[in-house]
Amino acid sequence: MHHPSRGKPQDIFLLARRPASTLRSALLCLLTAAWLCAGLARGQQPAPDWRAEVRRAAAAQDWTAALRIVEREITRAPQDMDVRAWRARVLAGAGRLPEAEREYREILAASSNDPDNWLGLGSVLMREGRATEALRSFDRAVALAPRRADLHAARGRALRAGGNARAAKREFQKALELEPGNGEAHAGLLFVRSEPRHELHVAMNTDLLSFADARHDEGTSLISRWTPNWSTNVGGNFYQRAGVNAGKFVASVSASRAHWGALTLGGAAAHDNDIIPKSEAFFDYDRGWNLREQGALRGIEVTYGQHWYWFTTARILTLNSTAIFYLPREWTWTLGVIAARSHFSGTGVEWRPSGVAKLGFPLRMRGDRQLTGNLFFAVGTENFAKVDQIGSFSSQTYGGGLRFQFTARQYLSGFAAYQRRTQDRQQTSLGFEYGVRF
Repeated sequence: MHHPSRGKPQDIFLLARRPASTLRSALLCLLTAAWLCAGLARGQQPAPDWRAEVRRAAAAQDWTAALRIVEREITRAPQDMDVRAWRARVLAGAGRLPEAEREYREILAASSNDPDNWLGLGSVLMREGRATEALRSFDRAVALAPRRADLHAARGRALRAGGNARAAKREFQKALELEPGNGEAHAGLLFVRSEPRHELHVAMNTDLLSFADARHDEGTSLISRWTPNWSTNVGGNFYQRAGVNAGKFVASVSASRAHWGALTLGGAAAHDNDIIPKSEAFFDYDRGWNLREQGALRGIEVTYGQHWYWFTTARILTLNSTAIFYLPREWTWTLGVIAARSHFSGTGVEWRPSGVAKLGFPLRMRGDRQLTGNLFFAVGTENFAKVDQIGSFSSQTYGGGLRFQFTARQYLSGFAAYQRRTQDRQQTSLGFEYGVRF
C-alpha cells in the first residue's frame, strides 16, 4: 500500500482543505500543549527561599514580617523542627523571650541533638538574666559539638556573667584556639582581662519651686565589687538651699548570695547647716525570683528597707517596700510604698504614707546600645528636710525619664517631674546621671 511521504508541502494544502471543525480541534491541541509546556517550565523554577526572606526582614528589624513568614512555613510543615527553630530565633530577636524559650524547649523535647538549639535556648536565658541555667544549656551544646568556637565563646559569656572570670578566660582561649579570628572570643578575653570592678556615678538635680528659690543637688558615688559576693558604695552629696550649702558623706557595704539575695548596711554623716539630716543609718534586703512558666510574668524582685534620719529638730524613720515585676519584651512594672514615722521636738509621733508606681519600657535595643524609658506617678505626704521639715504637705508627682546606654560600660540618664502640692504650690524637678564602669 502506498503511503504519502510525511512533511511534504502538499500535506499543508490537504490540511487546508479539511473541514473548519478539524482545524479548530488541531489549534486547540496546539494551545493545550503550549500551556502544559509553560506550566512544566514554571514548575522547574526554584521556589522562593523563605530563609532568605526571614534574614532580610530580620536585618531590617521587621520582626512582624519575619514572624509572618515562619508562621506560613509552619502551617505547611508543622513538624519541621528547622522551621520551628527559625520561629524561636525570630521571637528572640523581637524581644518575646518567654515565647522563644518555650519554643526552644518544645523543640529540644522532640529532638535534643542539635547544638544550635541549645545555643539558642542559652542565649535567651542569658538575656533573661538566668546565667546559671544558660550555662547548663551551653554545656549541652559544647558536649554535642566540642570543636565549635562559637559554643565555647557563649559558654565563656555565661561563666563571666556568673562571676567565674577564670573559667570564662579558659573558654575564650579555647575558642581562639579553634578559630583564631573569632571576634567574640577576642572581645570576651579582653573584657575578662580588664573586668571592671568599679562604677562611678555623677548626678545633678534642680528643683524649681513656685514658693521659694530654686534648689540644687549634686552627688557622686563609687560602687566597687571586690568579689562576686561583696561590694561597697561610698559617695558624697552636696545641697544648696536659699544660699546655704550643706554636704554629707555616705557609705554602705553589701553581701549577696544567689540563694538568699542581697543585704546592704550603711550610714551617712553630714555638715548639715540645719537643712539636711545630721546623720543617717539604713539597711536594705533584696531578693529576686525567676519565673519561667508563669504566664506573662518573667520574674519578681522585692526590696525591703528601713532608713533612720536624725535632723536638728526631728527624728524620722521610713519603712520602704518595693516590688519590681519583669514583664515580656523587657517591660517592667514597679510599685513602692513608704511609711514615714516623724517625731518633732515638742510634738507627738505620727505616721505618713506615700507610694509610687513606675512603668519601664524599651525604646531601642541593639547590642550594647540600648535606649529605655519610664513613666511614674507618686502620691503621699512628707514632713522632713528643711523646706519640708517645717510643717507637712500632701503631693501628687508625675514624671518620666530616659536612659541611654551607649557602650557596655557607659550610660546617661535623665528625668523630669512635676509635683502639685497642697496650698497651691508646685515643684518642677529636672536631673541627669552619668555612669561609667572601669
